[in-house]
Amino acid sequence: MKRLIIKWDLSIVYRSMLVLLDILFINLSSFMALWIRFNMHIAEIPPEYSNSVLEIAVLNTIVTLIIFAVFRLYTSLWRFASIKELIYVIEACCISVLFNILAYFLTYRPIYRSYFLIYAASLFLLTCLSRFSYRLIRLLYRANIHGRHTRNTMIIGAGEACNVVMKELELSTELDSKICCIIDDNPRKKGTYIHGVKVVGGRDDILKYAEKFRITEIIIAIPSAKKKECQKILNICQKVPNCELKILPGVYQLVNGEVSVSKLRNVEIEDLLGRDPIQITTEKICRYVSDKVVLVTGGGGSIGSELCRQIAANGVRQLIIFDIYENNAYDIQQELKQKYPYLDLVVLIGSVRNGRKLNSVFAKYRPDIVYHAAAHKHVPLMEDSPNEAIKNNVFGTYKVALAADRYKTKKFVLISTDKAVNPTNIMGASKRICEMIIQTFNNRSDTEYVAVRFGNVLGSNGSVIPLFKKQIEAGGPVTVTHPDIIRYFMTIPEAVSLVLQAGASAKGGEIFVLDMGQPVKIADLAKNLIHLSGFTVGTDIEIKYTGLRPGEKLYEELLMAEEGLQSTDNELIHIGKPIDFDEEEFLYDLEMLYKEAYAETDQMKNIVHKIIPTYHLREADIIRDQKIQSGWKKEFSDTRSKLPSAFLNGNAADGEEKEGK
Repeated sequence: MKRLIIKWDLSIVYRSMLVLLDILFINLSSFMALWIRFNMHIAEIPPEYSNSVLEIAVLNTIVTLIIFAVFRLYTSLWRFASIKELIYVIEACCISVLFNILAYFLTYRPIYRSYFLIYAASLFLLTCLSRFSYRLIRLLYRANIHGRHTRNTMIIGAGEACNVVMKELELSTELDSKICCIIDDNPRKKGTYIHGVKVVGGRDDILKYAEKFRITEIIIAIPSAKKKECQKILNICQKVPNCELKILPGVYQLVNGEVSVSKLRNVEIEDLLGRDPIQITTEKICRYVSDKVVLVTGGGGSIGSELCRQIAANGVRQLIIFDIYENNAYDIQQELKQKYPYLDLVVLIGSVRNGRKLNSVFAKYRPDIVYHAAAHKHVPLMEDSPNEAIKNNVFGTYKVALAADRYKTKKFVLISTDKAVNPTNIMGASKRICEMIIQTFNNRSDTEYVAVRFGNVLGSNGSVIPLFKKQIEAGGPVTVTHPDIIRYFMTIPEAVSLVLQAGASAKGGEIFVLDMGQPVKIADLAKNLIHLSGFTVGTDIEIKYTGLRPGEKLYEELLMAEEGLQSTDNELIHIGKPIDFDEEEFLYDLEMLYKEAYAETDQMKNIVHKIIPTYHLREADIIRDQKIQSGWKKEFSDTRSKLPSAFLNGNAADGEEKEGK
């Protein structure tokens, strides 16, 4: 409150000073009109002219001050003055002159005709001096600063965004940027100047002038540029050593007048993916989840929490977050409560491996839609604990899917992964079994079951980018498994948008696949992140290649060849037709898999390989257990609705079925 009073008092003082200056300048302009006309000798001024000016001085001063107030010359922020404010000054001075003409001629006071022209010029110049002097002083002050300590700045893009950024950089009291040059690919702009700074050339000249001017900061001011073009420019900028990169946000902010220095942000790794963000029809999603009860398993995780955010924003009747990790669940709960105070939010702690808990949740809340995001996802950890991967991913999915069928859920959406295609690790194989589970349920239930398959998610828990950032903060080295390893990447909002689109568009049985553009080399990501952090690869931060981890392959696939592709309304989202398989044999194999998982057998990978022939075992894992292979026989009837007994009833808690409870 005290700070507001001080600011208000300063505003009054500032306006009062302007009024006092104007009183002085109005009368000084009248005097100068006489003085200049008569050869700058006061003695030569005729008494009748000086008397006329003195007689009308008070009235002229009051009326001119009122005119200035009407034209906002006391309420404009002259620190940000532009052509518009200059026009206001011109208009105010012209009307003041018109008043003088009327006042003199209607009262028959003697005055020479050139008086009004000289008075107008003097009043305009003195008014501009009082209003625009701050800009001049600030410019000289910054020039003095530039001689001592600054960041040498290059701006890329000689458009309106550049103009706005330059003006704010010049006026800012907090920034120490010295704009040395401007880059633009338009040949007609080369050699021209913006606010006194030369447009030196196109993108091919970035490195040349970065070295010449010792550039330490580059600002990308092309908000309308497409991602691919922006990536090409960023790839060049990264070659400038010890240079910080900043980028201006989208073009809509220019239209809204929101572009400012405060909108500048550091270049993120997402800017280097080389494709535009996936656009999803939010109206369709909104109509789908609106007024529905939605359950999100794993709702506290990276994908699950973003699912909850987007679902909460689309008018859901009730949102149920189900997660075993209470810290994550608490964080998303507090965030949603603050942002959506009227949201009917239920947060439950529990495991998807607990059939009894799931049944009680479904019986009480009767969810219309289930998004199943709960899973173990870390490839190396699951290689060392394959039984846990199967228990959580496979049978957790089975129990949630079974509860959805039992309590008449309308749609069930499984979060899958590109690692499920021709898997080389137990995590990917477990997710492929999950896809087969929901395919089986879709054929036997009124609930619509679908899967959504996408690649690596930037910034998610345990993903490569947070790891790289921690390693860079620690001074390196940044560890990459193989120089040629490649991955598909997408952002968390994109992944979640795809999941929601799947739920809105699904008819049952589909596997939705996102076209994520070209895959990215992990080594290139590491190099880019090192550059974006202001370091030089090899000099400041080393990249160390550690070799492929167990179950890791050089590249990931998004679709098996047999699945084919169908287009959707969104050209970047496709539908893969599921592969047919013997469901009865699969269900029997699944029961055997369950028993072996809870028996803690060391043959788990061989059993999974029997179910998923495309699962590629390493030589060290290929230990054929003839007893297991020969002991699996079909024991089920051909009735489609019949499910195996024992663990498949979904009523028991984790691991209790094997004890016959």
